Amino acid sequence: MADIYNKRVSDLKGLGEKSEECLNEIGIYTRMDLEKIGAIGAFLKMRSECCVEPSLNLLYAMVGALEDKNWLKVAKEEKGRLLMELEGYKELEALLRRDG
Repeated sequence: MADIYNKRVSDLKGLGEKSEECLNEIGIYTRMDLEKIGAIGAFLKMRSECCVEPSLNLLYAMVGALEDKNWLKVAKEEKGRLLMELEGYKELEALLRRDG
């Protein structure tokens, strides 16, 4: 049985070849890579480093891939929490820019 952590991104539930291309662009090739940075971290890194602007649906798909859930279920059940986390990161980035 193959190690689930070494699965390619496109082999994860809800993520396909297009998602894999974008994630590869920021150095994420396997489930383990995605777990290390987390879905929010990957989304933020994609926003700053990718040639394509990631959608919130991709964020939900990454969370779903890590939790083995359909991205639509994630969007319905976890949207508020994820948006609050994103907002928290934006506020932290603003503080760091102001103070740094």
